[in-house]
Amino acid sequence: MKIAYSPCPNDTFVFHAWAHGLVPGAPELDVMYADIDITNGLAAAGEGPEVLKLSYAALPWVLDKYALLPCGGALGRGCGPLVLARGGRTPETLAGKRVAVPSERSTAYLLFRLWAAQTVPGGVGEIIVMPFHEIMPAVRDGAIDAGLVIHEARFTYPDYGLSLVADLGSWWEKDTGLPIPLGAIVARRTLDVQAIAGWVRASVEYAWAHPDASREYVLQHAQEMDPEVAKAHIALYVNEFTANLGEDGYAAVEALLGRAADEGLVPRIDPALLR
Repeated sequence: MKIAYSPCPNDTFVFHAWAHGLVPGAPELDVMYADIDITNGLAAAGEGPEVLKLSYAALPWVLDKYALLPCGGALGRGCGPLVLARGGRTPETLAGKRVAVPSERSTAYLLFRLWAAQTVPGGVGEIIVMPFHEIMPAVRDGAIDAGLVIHEARFTYPDYGLSLVADLGSWWEKDTGLPIPLGAIVARRTLDVQAIAGWVRASVEYAWAHPDASREYVLQHAQEMDPEVAKAHIALYVNEFTANLGEDGYAAVEALLGRAADEGLVPRIDPALLR
């Protein structure tokens, strides 16, 4: 079975067991490691593998072909994207400014736009898409006014001399009381989606039961990430919602995509297609 997920520690931790033949009854995996922007595009073009990780923000474009799995993805609290700038910036001072984002089809981007609509008078100015690892240096060097960052940048931005303008996760949780929907695992609707969900959940449970088994695999793909940062990354993004979305998880997805549709950022979805 072909699958695509990122080389980030949370994904390699979750899928280690299945990728290494440790999930009884599960088919062998042919793994493609790809940034979520790439998997979003593959799914939208109808060219994606049978199972893949994508952003919840990309779901409205693919729900006709792919079913959302109730496990394996990334939702959580205290794990939202950050808006960063050099010292002295406040949300109000971002009005009309140039802001770098890692993608325009990401949960981070939707959260940023929803936050800015509430918080930045008149809205921000030019949005510039750039690879996420280039954003903090660009803000530090003054090439852009602020940046939207994700992943391990939560832990490393002080190294670039940057300050926090807003934690979009904290804003979202305060505004909605719900977790943040980040990355989803989807499978083609033509397949046995229930069986695939069972294999994904079994892989998650193996990872929790044998937390050191995936260490070498995780670090191999973590792009020279410090082992302690990788461990913190996993602790943050692999949680109860990874095993089961539950009612709070589904409510969070519906809230994010519903609000984004209200702002004209995504097509409106039929909530029945999420389950």
